[in-house]
Formats: sequence, C-alpha cells, structure tokens
Amino acid sequence: MHDPIPTTSFPDGRKVPVLGQGTWRMGENHIKAAAEIRSLQAGIDLGMTLIDTAEMYGDGGAERIVGEAIKGRRDEVFLVSKVLPSNASRSGTIAACERSLKYLGTDRIDLYLLHWRGVYPLAETVAAFETLKAGGKIAAWGVSNFDIDDMEELESVPNGRNVAANQVLYNLARRGIEYDLLPWCRDRGVPVMAYSPLDEGRLLHNADLIHIAKAHQATPAQVALAFLKSRPGVISIPKTGSAERARENRDAMDIHFTAEELAELDELFPPPRRKMRLEVI
Repeated sequence: MHDPIPTTSFPDGRKVPVLGQGTWRMGENHIKAAAEIRSLQAGIDLGMTLIDTAEMYGDGGAERIVGEAIKGRRDEVFLVSKVLPSNASRSGTIAACERSLKYLGTDRIDLYLLHWRGVYPLAETVAAFETLKAGGKIAAWGVSNFDIDDMEELESVPNGRNVAANQVLYNLARRGIEYDLLPWCRDRGVPVMAYSPLDEGRLLHNADLIHIAKAHQATPAQVALAFLKSRPGVISIPKTGSAERARENRDAMDIHFTAEELAELDELFPPPRRKMRLEVI
C-alpha cells in the first residue's frame, strides 16, 4: 500500500498533490507519442493528477499529448499551462490561451502561467489573466522564472496580488531559492512549482545520492523527489515518457527522512548562505 501523496493548497483553497507530472520535450516525436500518453495516464492513475505543460513545448505538441491523455477524465486532473512572453500582450495572452484550450481539448485551464518575463508590462499580462479568469477560461494564474524582485514588482501592479504560483528551477543541487524566494512565497501562501527536480538527470549519477538511495532501497531519483516532498509549499513536476518511471516517481512519496538524514543531505548539498541569482533552464 502506498502512502497518500501529500497535498498543498493554492491561495483559493484548491489542493493539489505535491508530486505532479511535467511534459517538457513531450510531443516532439510522433513515434514516442503513444508511450508519452500512457505515461501520463499511469501517473494520473497513481494520483499524480497535476499535469504541467506549455505552449512552447513542442510548439503545442505537448499540449496535444496531454489532451489525448486526459480524454474522458478531465475532471480528475489539475491542468497547468503557460504563455510565452512573446505572446504576453493583453490580446496575445488571450489568443494563446484559446489555442492551448483547443490543443488540450478542454474548456478551462486550472492554472495559467507567464513562462518568463518579456517585453510586455506585467500589468498588461495580468489584465489579460484577469479577463480570462472572469470568463471561466482559467481558474487562476501565476508566473514562472520570477525572482523575488520580480514577485515584488508583480505585487505592485493592479490585481498582481492574485498570483497563485511561481514555477522555478529547484532541486537538491540548485537550492538558491531557499535563501529568500521560497520563504517569501511561503509567507504569502503562494506554492512554488519545482521544475527539473532531477536536475535534467544529473542527480541520477551523483555518487553521494546513490549511496543514500541504497540505504533506503530506493533510486537516486526517488531520494531527490522525496527531498522536495519535505519542503512545505513545493510541488515537483518530473517529466517522464515511461509508465514504469512514473510508478518509480510515485514510490518516492513513500520515503520519509529522519532529521539526521535531512542534515546529511544538507551537508552533501548545502543550502545557500547568501542571496543567489535565480537559476533558469
């Protein structure tokens, strides 16, 4: 029997599992499409019902894969997608959302993010988000790759305090947000979505992590995901095109660290002691 996947809450009270599914680099190869769809469906079956995608991924290809995976079970999932900054004008954001809805085969996106900052004023993008929310096209909006100064600027624009999430690069090897951004978001009840939680696979080959994983009869990937589970208000979104790997990711939620083990991870992967520039991929 699995332990239940812990949940965290968005500012509007909706709860989601702290382990979801990413789709970066999905939808780029039609030969892999069937396996990618099966992987997402297996993840949903296992309770990883938050699915993150973006219009950028595969030029809409990933959104189409997600649309196929959730056919007949839309109400089971929490959909996250993103608008490119080059499309983030008021009219451009609305048009991009309409395209994403079409590709996803749904009438609503649960959380719609600005992928990163671009040339359009934040106030303009936020106004578009609020229009989409009022029209029922999205339930909430957020941002991605925003550092603390960006978040503070966002708070200053009309309706900017309605931000519901910030998606950033965060994993054992890249803990810079723990110094200021993560506490800032936590204090405001804004969940942080951790992309590339396995550091694009590099953590899988880390000798120290392999050693710790063996002690738990687990894989390095599972230890890395279990670490993020231990961070309040953090949602990790690993991507896999394999149903077997999706099950492996789910099993990470059964790992529970002692205080001593968390201290060992801190020693091997030190948390930041000063402000660090936000890392992005």
